[in-house]
Amino acid sequence: MPDLIIDGRAVSVPKGTMVIEAAERLGIMIPRFCWHKALGAAGACRMCAVMFTAGPVKGLEMSCMTPAADGMVVETFHPEAVAFRRSIIELLMVNHPHDCPVCDEGGHCLLQDETISGGHSLRRFPGRKRTYLDQNLGPFIQHEMNRCIHCYRCARFYQEYCGYRDFGPMQNANRVYFGRFDDGALENPFAGNLADLCPTGTLTDKPARFVSRRWDCLRAPSVCLHCSLGCNVTALSRYRRVARIEARENAAVNGSFICDRGRFSAGYEAIPERPRSARLDGNAVPAIEAETALAARLAALAEKHGPGSIAILGGLRSTMETQAAGIALAQAAGWRAPAFFATRTEQAATQAALAVLTPPRARSLAEIGKADAVLVLGVSPLFDAPMLALALRQASRAGAKIIVADPRPVALPLPFTHLPVPPRQFPAVLAVATGSPDAAAAAAQKRLPFAPELWPGLETAAKALAAAKRPALVFTPGLAAALPDDDRLGLFPVLAQASSAGAALLAPTDAPGLDELAADVAAGRVKGLVVVEADLFAAAPGLAAVLGKLDLLVVLDYLPTPTVAAAHIVLPTTTIFESGGILAASDGRLQAASPVQSPGDPVARDGAGSHPPRAFDRPLPGTDPAPAAFLLDRLARGLGLTLPREPLAALAAAIPALAGLDLAALPQDGLRPAFAGLAAPLPAPLPLSAESGLAVIYTDALFATDEPGRYAPLAQAQTQAGPPVLLLHADDAAALGLADGLADGLAVSLECGNRLVPATLHLSRAMARGVIVVPRVPDLAGLPPILGPCGLRRR
Repeated sequence: MPDLIIDGRAVSVPKGTMVIEAAERLGIMIPRFCWHKALGAAGACRMCAVMFTAGPVKGLEMSCMTPAADGMVVETFHPEAVAFRRSIIELLMVNHPHDCPVCDEGGHCLLQDETISGGHSLRRFPGRKRTYLDQNLGPFIQHEMNRCIHCYRCARFYQEYCGYRDFGPMQNANRVYFGRFDDGALENPFAGNLADLCPTGTLTDKPARFVSRRWDCLRAPSVCLHCSLGCNVTALSRYRRVARIEARENAAVNGSFICDRGRFSAGYEAIPERPRSARLDGNAVPAIEAETALAARLAALAEKHGPGSIAILGGLRSTMETQAAGIALAQAAGWRAPAFFATRTEQAATQAALAVLTPPRARSLAEIGKADAVLVLGVSPLFDAPMLALALRQASRAGAKIIVADPRPVALPLPFTHLPVPPRQFPAVLAVATGSPDAAAAAAQKRLPFAPELWPGLETAAKALAAAKRPALVFTPGLAAALPDDDRLGLFPVLAQASSAGAALLAPTDAPGLDELAADVAAGRVKGLVVVEADLFAAAPGLAAVLGKLDLLVVLDYLPTPTVAAAHIVLPTTTIFESGGILAASDGRLQAASPVQSPGDPVARDGAGSHPPRAFDRPLPGTDPAPAAFLLDRLARGLGLTLPREPLAALAAAIPALAGLDLAALPQDGLRPAFAGLAAPLPAPLPLSAESGLAVIYTDALFATDEPGRYAPLAQAQTQAGPPVLLLHADDAAALGLADGLADGLAVSLECGNRLVPATLHLSRAMARGVIVVPRVPDLAGLPPILGPCGLRRR
């Protein structure tokens, strides 16, 4: 480890560390524009000049381009270095428009900071400024090219780090232009990070444009709800409305960046349709009146039909505090065990996927980015968990071999091998890929049930994993029982929703599936249902279809779902932005989100303008929502019950993986429990057979596929209008009597329960045979697992 001295202070750093990074370890921030910890050095801005007074390097050099070495003595405030940086600032400001008062970056601008700290205040250049025409880069990024200082951060992130080519540098010398050949939306699903990366106001967050200055905002660390990865974000709120979401650094999870789904899917907390007052039999009432009536009706149901006639259903987007409170209430009241998952099999598989994350085998998202071979089974990274695609991109850039086995067409910004196999063949793919290359070749000779064109890819996967020093497997929960017993192979599951891991950790083993609950409601064994932050019409259409047989449907939620509309009693809850809480990511990592605003109507609606009303003595409208855990505790008290003061802590004490953890003081980067592995092998789930029809496989779009995102105005605006698009292999279409030329673009109907849903059919050969790929939209949530020939009809 090189030992050097910076500004009179000694520091030891790993070999290969640049001097600019070594200085940061001492808390010394050398000025910079082009350098970024995730992107490395470019040497484009010349702003990080420091003086080397002794050691192997002498004189004025760029600290981002100079590796630390033994014996170096560095002075960051040497007069020559300060004068050099001042001249660089002056040159950068020659063409700048000096429009800070109207720039959205004002107050958060690195160029402002460096200009002031560099001592530049007077423009001496008498010539005309260089000017550019701006472009329309789509709905997320605002382009103001005249403010550019040519640091190349945007191009390096966009092209090198993310792998997209529709944006970059053009022209040369003093006329370099960062943009597209033509106006148009940026193709990169991580393009929102340009607003965080740009050190000036050249590329800014368009939806937040002219909304607020950052110093006008409340800020709090939060966790993204829009997939299971648990990316860290910072929420900025102004006047009870989330003004913007920014990436928050977490080296173990999302690094410095987030995807556009996580950045632009807020807004659901401020929509006019959000439940903000309690409702009793369709009428708005004070919260205390609804709670009193609810306690009375639940007590009457329990007395008449027994406490077992009441069930509670928890959501997979709730915090662990809410999930634990629901479990504690059910146990105290003698109700049925809370249901969280669609089936018992799904719950057991999710619990098994976490159990196998033992310390030697568990991998973080950042570690996936450092693997040298990755097999992805049953996951389409870019849409199921977008930041996983960015991690795979970094692994690929370092030379890793990426193999994706998934029945859907897969698109990734990196070279990869796609194995389009149906889900029933995943265990066989895993067995072949994790076996020896010789075994894979022998299996190929035996003609196992794979299409002949798949064998080259399977042999490539077996060779890559066998030769790798840091191999990794990304998998769906259903494969936990089929995993090989090999500590060398790192594991990273991708789960269904943001709090699937939390529910799997907390749910009792006797918890019913939603399918069982639907059967009990239909048979009259369940008379009352308490739904906490879940939409049955999307999560359990079979249960939603029999809600009319309930004597009492109670919903606690912050989204205006169809389940809320069907409820007898509604109690409005707070969002994660208002109550915070703990979420468990798909790798089991526990992370805490802090509240950033109080509940209540946004001032823009409450005050009919951009400023709060002047009558400060009046009650704040829309403040009835309360944390769901608090409402469940109030309900228990109304029933004469007493819940533990901290239901999550009480429940965690009895769970081996969580026992002994201080959940009230989680570290900033989260805490991953030490799981002990499977207690006993799980029975393998029955394979989906396509002999009698097509296996239904759901696929996500980038936006509006998670529950909160469906109600986010900006995310809704990115969804495609028109009927859902279905994908079918061309050979399957031919077997159904549909020729290629006739079937592509054909208008069809899907039989979904007792409804026919219009759709458009497209053919593909980049997918598995025997499956039909449908979008994950509420209209298609009721499809059977196997679609018979009559389930797909021409229109």
